[in-house]
Amino acid sequence: MSTISNLNTAPTSTDAKNLVDTAAANQSFRTFSKALRQSGLSDTLRGTGPFTVFAPTDEAFNKLPPGKFDELMKSENKDELVSLVNNHLLAGRSNAADVGKMTNIKMLGGKSAPIVLDGIKVSIDGARLTTPDIASSNGWLHGIDKVNVPTTH
Repeated sequence: MSTISNLNTAPTSTDAKNLVDTAAANQSFRTFSKALRQSGLSDTLRGTGPFTVFAPTDEAFNKLPPGKFDELMKSENKDELVSLVNNHLLAGRSNAADVGKMTNIKMLGGKSAPIVLDGIKVSIDGARLTTPDIASSNGWLHGIDKVNVPTTH
């Protein structure tokens, strides 16, 4: 497992919003913000962290099979939703340059996620970073173009 090489890299923004508020303030992450609230992980991501969040955009959620997101949002599927959200979270503070230097990381959900650097484009587990380096007080948020749904056994 690769580790984050520079956990002390602070966001360059003076914005004091935490990751949850940062995602909520960005119109591209409305669906992810909804998933955070429903999963109960908002309080964790409001904490000191630091965390790196690979947040699927609303467009990425629209690529899920019809009805999949609505199914995940049902209370009886909370464990699956928590697993999905956790597979988009990384402990530590990693900007896009840091992520691009890695080859494989272990997400908070336990899933290994391969990192591919193609020129200046970074992908994590097949999802391309489309909006990198959105700073928050407790980490970095990176917009991605795919929802990395954990596989069930």
